[in-house]
Amino acid sequence: MSVPSSTISPRSNPISDEDFDGAAEILRAWGEGLKPDPDLTVSEWADRHRMLSGRASAEPGRYRTVRTPYMGEIMDRLSPGDPTQRIVFMKAAQVGATEAGNNWIGFAIHQAPGPMLAVQPTVELAKRNSRQRIDPLIDESPELRERVKPARSRDAGNTMLSKEFAGGILIMTGANSAVGLRSTPARYIFLDEVDAYPASADEEGDPVTLAEARSLTFAHRRKVFLVSTPTIRGLSRIEREFEASDQRRYFVPCPYCGQMQWLKFERLRWEKGRPETADYRCEACEVPIAEHHKTAMLQAGEWRPTATAADPNTVGYHLSALYSPIGWLSWERIVRAWEAAQGSDEAIKAFRNTILGETWVETGEAPDWQLLYDRRERWNPGIVPAGGLFLTAGADVQKDRIEVDVWAWGRGLESWLVDHVVIEGGPDRQDAWGDLTELLSRTWPHERGAHLKIARLAIDTGYEAPAVYGWARAEGFAQVAPVKGVEGFNRASPVSGPTYVDATEGGKRLRRGARLWTVAVSTFKAETYRFLRLA
Repeated sequence: MSVPSSTISPRSNPISDEDFDGAAEILRAWGEGLKPDPDLTVSEWADRHRMLSGRASAEPGRYRTVRTPYMGEIMDRLSPGDPTQRIVFMKAAQVGATEAGNNWIGFAIHQAPGPMLAVQPTVELAKRNSRQRIDPLIDESPELRERVKPARSRDAGNTMLSKEFAGGILIMTGANSAVGLRSTPARYIFLDEVDAYPASADEEGDPVTLAEARSLTFAHRRKVFLVSTPTIRGLSRIEREFEASDQRRYFVPCPYCGQMQWLKFERLRWEKGRPETADYRCEACEVPIAEHHKTAMLQAGEWRPTATAADPNTVGYHLSALYSPIGWLSWERIVRAWEAAQGSDEAIKAFRNTILGETWVETGEAPDWQLLYDRRERWNPGIVPAGGLFLTAGADVQKDRIEVDVWAWGRGLESWLVDHVVIEGGPDRQDAWGDLTELLSRTWPHERGAHLKIARLAIDTGYEAPAVYGWARAEGFAQVAPVKGVEGFNRASPVSGPTYVDATEGGKRLRRGARLWTVAVSTFKAETYRFLRLA
């Protein structure tokens, strides 16, 4: 088909600056629009584009990373150009962590769009965070306002808990909502105040695990930011994550001798009863450092790892309120809080958690007996309760006996001790192993009339492992699982295996003779503590 000659212009440029007033400005804007966005890190984006609203900040105006220099590296780890996949931040209250997370949200919307999941401890807190922080974040930044769909009554793209933008969506939810945690795949995941999360989301499992599962399809491109003030040693999620990381501390120089050191509460000095005399003693030269030096010290500081990470894709940071910028929480106020807390375990616990960013160690190794006593229920021993769905057993081999607990399991991890069996005779007695074998085929009556067998028996290999391996191999690993407890936490894989170990039969060593499961016992102890504290 021919093209009418009147539609063809002999000029290569459709507009010249002589055509009309303003043509030059249009050409300039057109040329600017062809330029790609600058390759910024999260901290650079925040310094250039982030405005703090008076609704959400005590210091409204342009965001300045120099105000909290320690947040610079943490934010930049969240940038797409950094290979780190998981960033863990165990910190005191009010050190700027949440604003750094909001900077990341703004950066993703503007510079690197993709699906993002932001999780607060509850759905109600997620709604409050949306109103008080996310809405001002968008409203005060022109670059974000033009990308996020406006909130219209007929437009579901912008609601209280979801914000659509070109190339992605921000979903906000609570850790108590399993539906929210598995709603959509997410390249970016912001988990705020993880120590306040419930033990299980709607009885579907650990909220952190459920949320992180949303990002697995993005492989090396994913970013997960875990932030929290810690709580109790042994229960604290953020402490376990930090201890599994490279444990970075913010080292600052002494203004007198230049010694790099990270700030510790025990090096604060003051006259008793006079918090206004507080200063910091350098660990090298012992010269008193007045707080007015802090601004320069923070600007010259740097994060340094103090351990080797179990996962090379995870980086961890710890920060106390001793680093709080001038004008925020002073050393004098920290000392006043410490002196006021004396005599009260609860007050000292709050001080350690919120000021020092450290866990509180509960006295004693066992939970309060009252917590267990209050959970007691009555049912007939030896009978599976109505809620029981299947049976498992755990066997502990001792020198002169084998002790077995038989447990019934129901929905939501509810469990009942159905039977406790003591088999006399140690692992050197063949009759004892025979009695244990008979236990595998025994049935227990159910309240509703059925009879249940043990679906799986776990047997500890800590004592006389070769004998345990030999018996397990003879009975078959479909019903019997040799286990070995290991110290430490492993939230991601509390039970791992099986691994093949040699077993002995008739004095001969058998390759691939037994399959051993490894159990991170501290993880399950911590889970028990959390369950006991549920309402």
